[in-house]
Formats: sequence, structure tokens, C-alpha cells
Amino acid sequence: MVPVTSLWLPIVLSAVFVFLASSVIHMVLGYHANDLRQVPNETGVQDALRPFNLAPGDYGLPKPASAAAMRDPAFIEKRQKGPVAFITVIPSGAPSMGAALGIWFVYSLVVAGCAAYVAGRALGVGATYPQVFRFAGTAAFLAYSMSLPQNSIWWGRNWGMTLKSMFDGLVYGALVGGTFGWLWPR
Repeated sequence: MVPVTSLWLPIVLSAVFVFLASSVIHMVLGYHANDLRQVPNETGVQDALRPFNLAPGDYGLPKPASAAAMRDPAFIEKRQKGPVAFITVIPSGAPSMGAALGIWFVYSLVVAGCAAYVAGRALGVGATYPQVFRFAGTAAFLAYSMSLPQNSIWWGRNWGMTLKSMFDGLVYGALVGGTFGWLWPR
């Protein structure tokens, strides 16, 4: 068994590697560029929604008041007539990339910390690179990827976007596993 505190260097360094890899994936490789579609008549849709002054948050359209209301003929008619949508509203204005990047890095530290815990409980000092890679990399992959399909299953999120993001998680998991394998206590 290896205590998490003795794995601080691979935790921090793997989070840095994941942060850099995610920057390359999103800014250089560009395969996420078409994850979202543009709404037809974007200006008209924005003009139509603006008077409602929607607060940032997640919205369903139409949204029943309860599970029983899903059987109400009026709700069923709205659902059949459409459009049916799940909308996430974020604050207007320039995006706060600094805050988002900071939170992403902290999240990557948390994932690496969880991977350190799993690998540290399963393996001892002197474990081989493949053993460490397997435990730490799998734990990180699970954290980055395996909750994503539920958004496609339940919320209609584009499966292509989900699968690409899961692939990203595989890359991040491999980076975490590799970093831990490299820096594992001997």
C-alpha cells in the first residue's frame, strides 16, 4: 500500500499533462469543432428568448410539473407538437475562460488524486510500470469518461460528441497512468 500523500508529484504532474493535452485537443486538433449545431435563424431565436430573461441554468421544453403531469393530454400535445429541447443557459457576455480553465485544472487534480488512492490501495512500493499504469489509468479513464453516456441516454446529447469526449478521457487516462507508472515509488 502506498499513501496518497507520497504520490503528490504524479498527481500534480499528471494534472498538468492532462491540462496540456486537453488544450491541444480543443485548440489544435479541432475534432470537437462541430460538436454543437447552429440553430437556424440564430438571431431570431435569441431575439425570441431574450424577453424571458432566463437565468443561467438548465431548462426542459416542455417541462411537466410532475411525473403524473406527463400523462396530461395538454403536455402530450406540447411534446408531440414540439420542439422538444433541453437548454443550458450561461451568463451573457464574454466567456470566463480563466475561471473555467482553473476549475478544469482543479478537477484534473481531483481525478488524479482519486487515481492515486485506487492505485495506492491496490499496489505497493516497487510495483511494475504496467501494474501502476493499469490501476491509475483505468481509474482516471472511469472518472473522465464513464459518466458521459448517461447524457446521451437521458438528455439526448449527441452520441458523436459523447464518444469523442470519451476518447479524450481515454487519452487523459493514459497520461495519468503513464505519469504514475513513471513516478511510482520504487
